[in-house]
Amino acid sequence: MADRIGNEPSELTGHLDPGLSRWLWLAKWILVIPHYIILALLWVAFLVVTVAAGFAILFTGRYPASLFQFTVGVLRWNWRVTLYAYGALATDRYPPFTLARSDYPAELDVAYPVKLSHWKVLFKSWLFALPQLLIVTALTGSVSSSSTASISVLSLLACIAAVILLFTGVYRLGIFDLLMGINRWTVRTITYAALMSDKYPPFRLDQGRARSSNEPCWVSHTCMMPTGATR
Repeated sequence: MADRIGNEPSELTGHLDPGLSRWLWLAKWILVIPHYIILALLWVAFLVVTVAAGFAILFTGRYPASLFQFTVGVLRWNWRVTLYAYGALATDRYPPFTLARSDYPAELDVAYPVKLSHWKVLFKSWLFALPQLLIVTALTGSVSSSSTASISVLSLLACIAAVILLFTGVYRLGIFDLLMGINRWTVRTITYAALMSDKYPPFRLDQGRARSSNEPCWVSHTCMMPTGATR
C-alpha cells in the first residue's frame, strides 16, 4: 500500500494523463450521466450504512468490516468520476462501474480502524466536523467533490484548466496540484464525518500526487513533466 501523506487514514492519488483531448471535456457532462445516476443511489446507501455503522460503533467500538468496505468503495467510485469529470478533468479514460480497486489513474483507500471511540460517534458528524464541512462546502460547493451543480473554487479551477487545454493543448500542473489538494481535503473530511476514523483531519491542502518511492513518475515536483503538461 502506498504511503499516506502525514500518516492520514485516507489516501487519495490521481494521475494526470499526458495526452488529454482538447475538446472531450465539453461532452463529459453527458458521458458521466450514467455514473451520476448510480452515485446518487450509492450516496443514499452510504448515508444509511453510516447510520447503521454509528450504532455499531456506539455499542461495540468497531466499524463493521463489510460496511466499511462498502463505504470505501463508494468514495473510490466517486473519486474516479471526479478525476474524469469536472472535479479535475485529468483523464480521458472512462471510469469503470465498480466499487473495487481497478487499473484506473485515480485511486482511493482508507485504513480500517481497529478501534473507534464509543462517545465521539455522537458528535463527530454534526459538531466536531462542522468547521471542516464549512470549508469543504466553500471549496467544492458540496461535500461530494464530484458535484457540478454550483459555482465553487473547485469548479472555477477546473474550468480554467479546461479553457487553457482547449486553446493550447496544455493542462497546467499548478492547477492540477490545487485540484488534488481540494479533493484530498474533501475526502479527509468525509472520512472523518462518516465515522470512518477518529483522527481529526488537518486544515491544509496536500497538493500534487502522493506516491511511494517505487512508483512511476506521473505528476510530481521531482519528476519530469508529462508531454502536454506544464506549470
